[in-house]
Amino acid sequence: SGINAEYGARVLRKIPAGKEISRTDRFEFNADFRHKLFKIKINQIQTRETTEENINTTERVFQDRQYQIDAAVVRIMKARKTIQHSLLVSELYNHLKFPVKPLDMKKRIESLIERDYME
Repeated sequence: SGINAEYGARVLRKIPAGKEISRTDRFEFNADFRHKLFKIKINQIQTRETTEENINTTERVFQDRQYQIDAAVVRIMKARKTIQHSLLVSELYNHLKFPVKPLDMKKRIESLIERDYME
């Protein structure tokens, strides 16, 4: 109350005013509350993700990661021109910021070869 009393404003208004709280008291948001030194975050209620939404999110993340793997392979190959497969895989692990399964990496490299991005 010391800080709020100094500036004469409160974030919540109690109706009726007073220090004691009873079951019949109401609290209102004070939309006029403004102060340069205060930042107030009000968290929203987080809803649970349904199984379907979770599957969709996982698929989108996987798709985005495929593009990132492709881009990293192309970047490395442009810089090196030729490279042994084991060195390419090693560079990819260093380059990418997320865990990659070797099988996924192999599929992306094969896909780039099929699309004539590399030989």
